[in-house]
Amino acid sequence: MTDHIKYMHMAIEEARKGILADHGGPFGSVIVKDGEVIASEHNMVLSNNDATAHGEVSAIRAAGQKLGTYDLSGCTLYTTGEPCHMCLCACMWANIDKIYYGCTIEDNGIIGFRDDKFNSIFGGRDKLEGYMTQIERDACLELFNEYKSLKRRNY
Repeated sequence: MTDHIKYMHMAIEEARKGILADHGGPFGSVIVKDGEVIASEHNMVLSNNDATAHGEVSAIRAAGQKLGTYDLSGCTLYTTGEPCHMCLCACMWANIDKIYYGCTIEDNGIIGFRDDKFNSIFGGRDKLEGYMTQIERDACLELFNEYKSLKRRNY
């Protein structure tokens, strides 16, 4: 198993922890720097009553606290769903070097999330060639199907 796959499976387990606790959607994120996991967080929109508490933003906040800086240069983010525009911009503001994601914006829509609406308004992903890479989609789709079977609230 490559390191990329290992870290994505950690993100999947983080997301599973969040959905089983009914914290929010099936979105887990892991931030890695120099082979060390700096942060592992999941979506906490429902538990925190915070629309910005997506898995990626939660992980960026935790990584910044751990490293004592807002500058996450040299870090890679692994996330179970292709980042929404808010999270994508947060990654860029934090200077995350690279993003690996599992499910697509379209997959997010299949389980009831409206990322596609914002993607159609803001677009621009075509300008990010090489910044985001999809891996382990099938494993993340299994997580999404598990989430859907739990009949959790969407937002």
